[in-house]
Amino acid sequence: MAAAKKSSKPKKKAASAASKKSPKKAPATKKTSSAKPEGGYSAKNITVLEGLDPVRKRPGMYIGSTGPDGLHHLIWEVVDNAVDEAMAGFADEVIVKLLPDGKRVEVSDNGRGIPIDKHPQTKKPALETIMTTLHAGGKFGDGAYKVSGGLHGVGVSVVNALSTYAKAEVCRDGGHYEQEYSIGKPKKAVKKTKTCKDRGTTITFEPDANIFEKVDYNWNRVLKHLRDQAFLTPKLRITAIDQRGEKDQFYSFYFERGVESFIRSVIRGKQKRQQQIATMTGERDEIQADVALVYVDDTDSLELAYTNNIVNPEGGFHVSGFRSALTRVLNDYAKKEKLIKEGEDNLSGDDVREGMVAIISIRHPEPQFEGQTKAKLGNPEVKQVVESIVSEGLKKFLEENPQDAKEIIGKCMLAARARKAAKAARETILRKGVLDGLTLPGKLADCSSRDPEKSEIFIVEGDSAGGSAKSGRNREFQAILPLRGKGLNVEKARLDKMLANDSIKSIVIALGAGIGDELDLSKLRYHRIIIMSDADVDGAHITTLHLTLFFRYFPELIRNGYLYIAQPPLYQIKRGKNSWYAYSDTERDEILEEIQKEIAKNQKAKGKKATAKKTTKTKAAADAEASGEEPEEAEETEEAEVGGQKIAGVSIQRYKGLGEMNADQLWETTMDPERRVLKRVTIDDAQAADEIFDVLMGSVVAPRKKFIQTHAKDVQNLDV
Repeated sequence: MAAAKKSSKPKKKAASAASKKSPKKAPATKKTSSAKPEGGYSAKNITVLEGLDPVRKRPGMYIGSTGPDGLHHLIWEVVDNAVDEAMAGFADEVIVKLLPDGKRVEVSDNGRGIPIDKHPQTKKPALETIMTTLHAGGKFGDGAYKVSGGLHGVGVSVVNALSTYAKAEVCRDGGHYEQEYSIGKPKKAVKKTKTCKDRGTTITFEPDANIFEKVDYNWNRVLKHLRDQAFLTPKLRITAIDQRGEKDQFYSFYFERGVESFIRSVIRGKQKRQQQIATMTGERDEIQADVALVYVDDTDSLELAYTNNIVNPEGGFHVSGFRSALTRVLNDYAKKEKLIKEGEDNLSGDDVREGMVAIISIRHPEPQFEGQTKAKLGNPEVKQVVESIVSEGLKKFLEENPQDAKEIIGKCMLAARARKAAKAARETILRKGVLDGLTLPGKLADCSSRDPEKSEIFIVEGDSAGGSAKSGRNREFQAILPLRGKGLNVEKARLDKMLANDSIKSIVIALGAGIGDELDLSKLRYHRIIIMSDADVDGAHITTLHLTLFFRYFPELIRNGYLYIAQPPLYQIKRGKNSWYAYSDTERDEILEEIQKEIAKNQKAKGKKATAKKTTKTKAAADAEASGEEPEEAEETEEAEVGGQKIAGVSIQRYKGLGEMNADQLWETTMDPERRVLKRVTIDDAQAADEIFDVLMGSVVAPRKKFIQTHAKDVQNLDV
């Protein structure tokens, strides 16, 4: 799970309270004239994009986006071609290098090598045709590939089109051939440069920095994708080399047992509910299916779907077929063994998937995907094939492993009972809540706007911070929901227990959209849900608890971009009547350096040294001293230092709690849409997010301890 900053950091801010402003209104729509426009509409107004021009004009149509996802998609497209050679049985090694310049990527395989003879239609070498022509490749006709990941045939040509530099090298028929390109166009003809005893293809490319937001590859993301490809292609060795640093990083992946090895990796650190992993393999009508299934001690399910080694995050007909077979076979077995008594309800799809981890990998000669990014498989015939293979294989597994079968059915029946209890609890809460138009939570200070797109709610830690937030907010569009103390760790609790928790109950009713499977975004009352907690260890823990709740039970809120984390400042820096807010140690130091430069400049101009001023106490500290109490979690205001030297007349206050700020300060620094800093919460990789929540918030201690030991040295500004 990643968080991207929504707005830029504020620089200098006046100490006085800021005037409260509503979000900027959208500009009024300009009226169109009914008069006939100048000029005609004829053939000369039609633009014809030739060659690879359409790719550069609309890159998002081919790679999804021009952000990090699209950048890495270029690597996946080239790797797909190399893996296709392995799936066809002609290669057993793929090497991926991130080259020292940090921009270029090199992908090699020891397959047959792209043909270099002339193509009968284009009259150009096949290598040049494949690299420079959309919908050209060996994956449309018969014979070259039985199955492949690059179904559209646009992969490597798209990479070429979006690269300022690309080079193709082929070892084939005893010769080494190469051709270079710039923005999809050949720089010279295909030529033989030397002899070559080996065979294979090497593609090197440098993405166009004018197309992509930033050319910066995430090494861990690359490793994960390559490891998954190795899992899904047994006996293929994939080597990854990162040459961008002072010392090369080198990883090699090789697995003999395919999806079984894959699922063991996915569930590492989880407690299995069965001894044996169920694997189901078969082929019908030239469609191959490899499925692995295991149950763990968890309340969530995880289904990873692939077609020809391409991940399908939105599933498709292979997932539908798997689910149908799973529900039917487990119900049939439970009835046969009299584990479900006569008259009892059947297990539902949700019941049989609770705690389940499954990998569904199919190979199809002519897959149909929704879009070039291949997010969802659309072949209807796949459903019946997968359903048949899983039904047959799962029945056999249950018969041969009666103890595992009993454990699986027992877990599913427990899930069914919990589902009924959760449904009753949910109905009890929501029946008396906002969904029926009755009372909102008592502590909620609602906004006057009833337009969800304009409304936002702050989920605030503590009554004191909630009081400041209520006083400082803009009542027109900002609602405040103060919660007392730390919330419930939902990673260790079922839905029925969760809904008995007052804090969670308040959040569910305030949002008004339901929870879990009954979440209805059309009823959501706010389109900006902002978690606001103290900038200390306890505040970070509370934020993590909230994130766990939203990730597990409101994931669509995150996917739709409705969840944010407020960023209160860490420091207030004062000099005379001026004050600045710093949101990090780095920003604090930058502000102090600027102040020091300004003081030195003034001293030089006046020809004399500035007089040091005595540090004054903050208002909060003075009030606490007068009452004989210490301000909660407050630090003393100290004289500022740069390079070990104190700066005369400059003081710093370290904020540790929102309660240290008065209403004006809280509005000015954290709530004013014109100046605040928010982090939008996103899910870049659902599987990785699921794993990290399991590790950090789950009931198994060992993985969490290992995580802490591994990353402890990376912690900065530890506040204990």
